[in-house]
Amino acid sequence: MSDNEITRLIISLSIMLIGLVIIFNKIFKKKSRFTAKFITGTAIFAALSSILYVVPIFNFSLPIFPSFLSIHLDEIPAFIAGFAYGPLSGFFVILIKTIIKLPFSSTLCVGELADFLYSIAFVIPSCLIYRRMHNFKGAIIGFISGFFIQIVVSSFFTTFVMLDFYMFVMGFSYDMLLNMCQAVNPLITDLMWPFFGYVCVPFNAIKDLMVIIVTLILYKSMHRLIDKISYNQNKN
Repeated sequence: MSDNEITRLIISLSIMLIGLVIIFNKIFKKKSRFTAKFITGTAIFAALSSILYVVPIFNFSLPIFPSFLSIHLDEIPAFIAGFAYGPLSGFFVILIKTIIKLPFSSTLCVGELADFLYSIAFVIPSCLIYRRMHNFKGAIIGFISGFFIQIVVSSFFTTFVMLDFYMFVMGFSYDMLLNMCQAVNPLITDLMWPFFGYVCVPFNAIKDLMVIIVTLILYKSMHRLIDKISYNQNKN
């Protein structure tokens, strides 16, 4: 399936999703705690996040890391949704983009479930802090907290859990994977602590910083709109 076909499929699924959630909200409006603005906004940001996550042209690798690690910036829409509509909106964005990605999985869904965990560890703590400190300072503190939580969670989980699953799913031996790592960094002498220190920590730090920088740029340009949406959402 080409990039254009994948993009069209995601857009179609997203339009269907937006339609369904609006209809659902109309039917159960009196029983639902979610406003139409919350549902529609979450669905739109989930569609954007899904495109950034699924379409290959928005994923790229860095030559200083093994090729099986790719950077994708799909957490940016989740942050914006979480800041505008609350942490629950950010959670739904992450959940929806993960579900949409599952049919395209090349790792028997193991990689997608890991990404789901990593995104939750990054986005949700940041949005919870921003909800309590609703200003630029709160956003910065939230980003810093999410940054360190995500690095700890993803680095330990990848090194001590995910690598074994990855080797099993992809049919790689320990030596094959180690050789791939040593091809970019000879200091990686094994797939435990050297992999943790030379691959996982710096890779996640670079990826998270990219996400934070882009989100902050977008935040500065639209923070008044986010504050207005959040204020109205809290009133409801």
